[in-house]
Amino acid sequence: MPKTRLLAVPLAAALLAAGAGAADAVTLDRTSSVTCRGKGIDPRAKLHHRTQILIKAPLRTVWNLHADVERWPSWQEPVTSAKRLDRGPLRKGSKFRWTTPAPATPATPATTLVITSTVKDLKRGACIRWSGPAVGEGLRIDQGVHVWNFTEVKGGVLVRTEESWTGSQIEADPQTSIKYLAPGLDLWLTALKSAAEARSGRK
Repeated sequence: MPKTRLLAVPLAAALLAAGAGAADAVTLDRTSSVTCRGKGIDPRAKLHHRTQILIKAPLRTVWNLHADVERWPSWQEPVTSAKRLDRGPLRKGSKFRWTTPAPATPATPATTLVITSTVKDLKRGACIRWSGPAVGEGLRIDQGVHVWNFTEVKGGVLVRTEESWTGSQIEADPQTSIKYLAPGLDLWLTALKSAAEARSGRK
């Protein structure tokens, strides 16, 4: 079975931004995977998605917004709660739990996914990689692996991200998963762009 591109949570994004792209995105590098300290998504995963966006804001602003997990709900509407499970700066081994609604599909009911993520790799201001399961009533993703890169470029910061999902339930019906889930990662980037540019006064 050929690999199928998929996005990561937040799942409700599919209904909020169907057809929305990553605004102001530069040409997408479709040949190289997104990695952090040499590690990327699960290479065996059948479901994965890669995208990127240019954010016209300082690197420090973009990184601080993204790494301040507990404030995600303030700039990402689909993230309904987020809580750190440890203290101090986000680092390798940090854990956090967050929630996002998942719309009903022909195969699954509407539910709220509870995602427990563990930071596997991190280089401050440059990259982060986390993984963990997402569980809701009638819906389960056994393991998601999500990698982010932040690179200063002319005009701002290029943010590249890639995520893989594994689990028998979502792999059983990839076309439905794509239809309902694919826009979500682009929406995450668009929300990060809007929040960072508003904070820095750039557009």
